[in-house]
Amino acid sequence: MRLWLKELVLQALRNARGICGSHGQPPPLPVPQKIVATWEAISLGRQPVPEYFNFAHDVLDVWSQLEKAGHRPPIPAFWWVDGTGAEVKWSFEELGEQSRKAANVLEGACGLQPGDRMMLVLPRLPEWWLVSVACMRTGAIMIPGISQLTEKDLKFRLQASRAKAIITSDSLAPRVDAISADCPSLQTKLLVSDSYRPGWMNFRELLWEAATEHNCARTRGQDPVAIYFTSGTTGTPKMVEHTQASYGLGFVASGRRWVALTESDIFWNTTDTGWVKAAWTLFSAWPNGSCIFVHELPRFDAKFILNTLSRFPITTLCCVPTMFRLLVQEDLTRYQFQSLRHCVTGGEALTPDVREKWKSQTGLELHEGYGQSETVVICANPKGMKIKSGSMGKASPPYDVQVVDEEGNILPPGEEGNVAIRVRPTRPFCFFTCYLDNPEKTAASERGDFYITGDRAHMDKDGYFWFMGRNDDVINSSSYRIGPVEVESALAEHPAVLESAVVSSPDPIRGEVVKAFIVLSPAYSSHDPEKLTQELQEHVKRVTAPYKYPRKMAFVSELPKTVSGKIQRSKLRSQEWKNEKQPQKGPISH
Repeated sequence: MRLWLKELVLQALRNARGICGSHGQPPPLPVPQKIVATWEAISLGRQPVPEYFNFAHDVLDVWSQLEKAGHRPPIPAFWWVDGTGAEVKWSFEELGEQSRKAANVLEGACGLQPGDRMMLVLPRLPEWWLVSVACMRTGAIMIPGISQLTEKDLKFRLQASRAKAIITSDSLAPRVDAISADCPSLQTKLLVSDSYRPGWMNFRELLWEAATEHNCARTRGQDPVAIYFTSGTTGTPKMVEHTQASYGLGFVASGRRWVALTESDIFWNTTDTGWVKAAWTLFSAWPNGSCIFVHELPRFDAKFILNTLSRFPITTLCCVPTMFRLLVQEDLTRYQFQSLRHCVTGGEALTPDVREKWKSQTGLELHEGYGQSETVVICANPKGMKIKSGSMGKASPPYDVQVVDEEGNILPPGEEGNVAIRVRPTRPFCFFTCYLDNPEKTAASERGDFYITGDRAHMDKDGYFWFMGRNDDVINSSSYRIGPVEVESALAEHPAVLESAVVSSPDPIRGEVVKAFIVLSPAYSSHDPEKLTQELQEHVKRVTAPYKYPRKMAFVSELPKTVSGKIQRSKLRSQEWKNEKQPQKGPISH
């Protein structure tokens, strides 16, 4: 064990056995709390990041020790279920053993060395978490991807990342085979399946035969641990690189404060494994000793989620706001959430009506958080802090978050500008290292002393941030700057609207106007479109400033989305401006 960590654990265990100070001093913290407090201090920027750090060795294996010493409640570290009643439960000790076996597979059969890259494109199967940890143990770099990736998506990612190996399931293997000849770096294909496929190695069989002993790679804190492809709402996806420390220690504080996790909690995040929020869950739950709960969820079903919350002792829930919007359309009084005590959301703007409906029916607050693939949590509404409905909350330590103008100058409270994070004179350790192989984009993302997120907001006098929209999404109509999220939030309060996307549309008088693309709730699908358009326009005028109402409206069956589920306003906007010259909206950060 690393010397700094070994001393920390030994000291905590000595304290727990009764070696304490004189009378009048507070008793020492319980062992887990003392260790987590040290990790949290690093996460907050109050203690230096250790030179050598490996999440599997220095966090997961420590919890395995504490678990064996009786310093953790008797709940699993990982709990997976599917729709048929099958379950997988691993303690930290069992997770350690299984992940060491998986690491031997990666090093042995796959020939992976530290620094090699491996794509993980799996549905919500236990093997995704197992291989993620195994990558950390071997020093390999994981590249998660969503299972809906097309052949074109896979080809681009494999070629751009030069991944040496890929692990996937039966449904995606034919797509990989179709493009693998064009990906010369790809040497190994692992299949998670109970069957066999030519040209593929069966991971489950190899895991069964693998040895349980493995020597963890001695990685530095700044060694890469993961690469994520950004959603690419504009341009091709970029590769965002994170390190053992930026992810391994960067989420401890937000996991403790925003997600409010302890070693007694069971945390369910419904996100897909290809989304960055799956890693956020892993790196926030396990340092805090919490159990990660996973349901296979082959498709989203509101009643299924509510029944799962009623059936299992889940204490903490995370869904995107769209899912909460669908959940509150159900009669929540029919369900008993006996264990649920804390709910968080992020990934898109949370509208006040969803928050209020959830709270009125469950008694639980929705704590919104905001971040990017490039960062850990930027802003949040931690437990215990006053929530201002519609706000993203306050800056999340260790970040210094500001609203700045186009030159990187800090703007006063109430003035709209770019959401920015201070990176000079000191770059926060929990930040991405760069956009790989794209120094121009990396340089363009910074202005003055700040990294520019590409999102627009204003900060009020109390330090709360209010999201306005993406830099390239802001609509400039007759000199009025209109954030699409404001209009979408207003529309969301009308029962006819299931989902909406707001973009600019050309207008001969105003230059551009607001246009809303709307997916109707089933109960309104047969309503007269002309009357419904007028009703929705009047509704928006009442809910928000009248000049923001959508002068144009289209009812559609679905909205274009990225593979990570984000609405692609850029596609709708390009469609509107196909035969027009779109006004310039200022520099786009990334």
